[in-house]
Amino acid sequence: MGGKEHTFVHNPEVHPVTDLVRIGDKVIDRARLHRLIDQALDLRAGGASQQEVADRLGTDRTFVSRLETLGELRRGRRIGLVGFPVANKGELEALAAAEGLDWVLLMTDAERWAYVRNRSGIDLVNDIMALISQAQELDAVIVLGSDMRVQLLEAVLGRKAVGMVIGASPIQGDRPVDTDRLRELIRALKASENGPGPARGE
Repeated sequence: MGGKEHTFVHNPEVHPVTDLVRIGDKVIDRARLHRLIDQALDLRAGGASQQEVADRLGTDRTFVSRLETLGELRRGRRIGLVGFPVANKGELEALAAAEGLDWVLLMTDAERWAYVRNRSGIDLVNDIMALISQAQELDAVIVLGSDMRVQLLEAVLGRKAVGMVIGASPIQGDRPVDTDRLRELIRALKASENGPGPARGE
């Protein structure tokens, strides 16, 4: 009669209708799923392990692995580079980026000692364990360092480690790394199907 007509106005900023999908008796928030997938991929791209991502999102590692498999375009060898103390760090980082390496950790002599001084014993151990965990997810890790450091990482990482000795232990000061030799090694690992490291598994 003379009353006001009430009109329902949907606020798209809260939950756009198109973002909600009904599956049986469940209502799925499509936007939330997209955000969780983006978060998982960002964490993985940032170096987090599949288990760390799963724990963060409240799911299991198998789900994270299958999610990556669904979106995978190519299955190439994943190669990392770790080394210290290096004199031409910037040059090596540029080479690693140009060759598409998946994981890079390079330090000068000053950087490595500053890093050790600024970390407590337990923090240093935790950092080392986290780095080893990340390295173990790769197919191959090129190790630049003294003869003893190379041998140590070869013992930890097994066939995944590919050593490139830059001096006898203990190394004093920064050492230049031959970029041409490193580039050849990277490309040889990319081309090899039977080289160091097993085919990528999760």
